[in-house]
Amino acid sequence: MSFNNLKLIEPVLRALQQEGYTMPTPIQQQAIPAILDGRDVKACAQTGTGKTAAFAIPLLQLMHQEQIEGPQNNKKNIKALVLTPTRELAIQIEESFKAYGRHLHLRHLVVFGGVSQVSQVNQLRKGIDILVATPGRLLDLMQQGHVSFRDLKFLVLDEADRMLDMGFVHDVKRIISKLPEKRQTLFFSATMPSEITALSKVLLNNPVSVEVTPVSSTVDAIQQHVYFTQKPNKNFLLKHILSDQSIETALVFTRTKHGADKLVKFLNKSDIRAQAIHGNKSQGARQAALKSFKNRNTRVLVATDIAARGIDIDELTHVFNYELPEVPETYVHRIGRTGRAGASGHAISFCDYIEKPLLKDIQKLIKKSIPVNNEHPYALSLELQDMDAKPAKANSLNMSKGGSRRNAIFRPARARR
Repeated sequence: MSFNNLKLIEPVLRALQQEGYTMPTPIQQQAIPAILDGRDVKACAQTGTGKTAAFAIPLLQLMHQEQIEGPQNNKKNIKALVLTPTRELAIQIEESFKAYGRHLHLRHLVVFGGVSQVSQVNQLRKGIDILVATPGRLLDLMQQGHVSFRDLKFLVLDEADRMLDMGFVHDVKRIISKLPEKRQTLFFSATMPSEITALSKVLLNNPVSVEVTPVSSTVDAIQQHVYFTQKPNKNFLLKHILSDQSIETALVFTRTKHGADKLVKFLNKSDIRAQAIHGNKSQGARQAALKSFKNRNTRVLVATDIAARGIDIDELTHVFNYELPEVPETYVHRIGRTGRAGASGHAISFCDYIEKPLLKDIQKLIKKSIPVNNEHPYALSLELQDMDAKPAKANSLNMSKGGSRRNAIFRPARARR
């Protein structure tokens, strides 16, 4: 199937051709016709499946057709709202609307916190058709009276599960309560926990359900390995692996912002060009770090999950789980940033003793055992690898300092000759 089979108008097809798009992805094949038919859509799709285009392309076409068929009640009022959890993702979505709608006369704007609202307010006053926003900044603008949704016809909730993780669901509900009840709603989420399923039932009217690349699946092209090691040795292990200069780009995930900054400092001292991206960084710093990484000026990008959601990097060869995620589905999202478009990719996970229950949960989700690599100088003893850790999160091993068992487990490993 090609995009020509999806009943898209010529200006949109021309833009897609200029973007180098030829064949729609599975989610685009299923979602675009349903949206063009005016149906609500509930889609479960992980990062890298082409979901932004799946809602942006048909929305642009529907809005263009309404624009040419008759005058609007108020040309300055917003017709489509896209809510998304992070600034990076909001920027990428707005860029997609710009690319796919380059031959249409539709105005779009992205708003997010962490920057001055002056330019955003000025653009809103001039009038826009499509607003892409993060919940916090949008609520601020709404409370100040800068936003009108009187003529809104389309609502998109993107990365709904991450909204839940970041505590935005209450803000989202407040925003939605101010929207017209008669609208077309598109609901996209990488996972469908019970809270998200309940929210979708409230928001959607007889929706078409679309599900592609189930969250428990991992791309076959990605070579996965786990390296057992002690927590104090993880930075040395990463440095050891990165001594292989054939690893051109690496995205490294840490659990905390502090951990990301600490690791970047270590890598730079080791002459490995690295930058961090997380919520404590300014918008300018985050965009600069991402641009430097995409341009190959920075070899290693260290990120937290929230900051990295929505990052799309071409030809990313390696993803490192410096710390295993506490939610097993997050593992699939992380490693899905490599091995795209038929390219091969490598996902390497570091696992210390207390993270073994997290590894077990991941392997249960993906329904496969991740091969273990012990050919490195910081390997955990085979005895400890085989020993069961208590199933708890992060700091699950609660032993007194100086205790004999603690010393046995966390004694620094000797480098193998």
